[in-house]
Amino acid sequence: MYDDIKKNKIKTGIIVLMFMTMITLIIYFLCYSFGYSEYALIIALIFSIISTITTYYNCDKIVLASVKARPATKEEDLQLTNILDDLMFASGLTIKPRLYVVDSMQPNAFATGRNPENAVICVTRGLIEKLDYYELEGVVAHELAHIKNYDIRLSAVISVMVGFVIMLSDMFARMAFRGRRNSRDDKDNNSAQAIILIVGLIFLIISPIVSQLIQLAVSRRREFLADATAISFTRNPNGLISALKKISGDETQMENASDSNAYMYIVTPFKNKRKEKSNLFSTHPSTQERIEALENLR
Repeated sequence: MYDDIKKNKIKTGIIVLMFMTMITLIIYFLCYSFGYSEYALIIALIFSIISTITTYYNCDKIVLASVKARPATKEEDLQLTNILDDLMFASGLTIKPRLYVVDSMQPNAFATGRNPENAVICVTRGLIEKLDYYELEGVVAHELAHIKNYDIRLSAVISVMVGFVIMLSDMFARMAFRGRRNSRDDKDNNSAQAIILIVGLIFLIISPIVSQLIQLAVSRRREFLADATAISFTRNPNGLISALKKISGDETQMENASDSNAYMYIVTPFKNKRKEKSNLFSTHPSTQERIEALENLR
């Protein structure tokens, strides 16, 4: 487990560095194309540092806003809050994660945050209503395991940064094609538009590649490890096994799920894309593989 925690921290550092480099290059080319060549590199570095720091320290808030989550309360979610309170001692974590609820009837859950001290567990309304006590306990324990194993830092940073790359891809594509329609005979203007077009095309090409690389960076082994760690908290494999069966078998769609955050959930939220067997590019092992692994822990 400690090796996985160390690897997660290293991967996070590498991805943050890649993100910062990419933002620096984007802003540099933008500044250069609009005639700020003397200050382009300085502006690019300042912007990339600020955007990277802001993204890192607000990744949990950005993820929660993207799924429209609300804070859980004892008045509305008493069973959920009680389960988390009971699991805190077994988990060995000293600071209790914040609890949030997403208004979706698909049963699912994820954890996010840059570290265990700033962690969040987010569950859907469907998870609360469709699972019994021990199934819900197994899912919450699984998410606590991700927090303890530092999976959340890697997942949160990746989710926000992939979303940012996708947004930039769309922005450059719109700027490029709109600029070509409005361009005149001005050579400087045409040169700037040509640069924007090239950058836009590059981002259109690399966006799906980045998404696939991100999926490979998020090891499927983390799900097996989180499942096993969850059982060490609850001492009840049956609860998590039953929960996985219910979640994977539920056909309800989730409106706020996206390619940039799908791998964060305990089971992929894209029900129409679910496959019986995991493959090289899947972020989750198949449910059957996970259940078999859990049954071996009985």
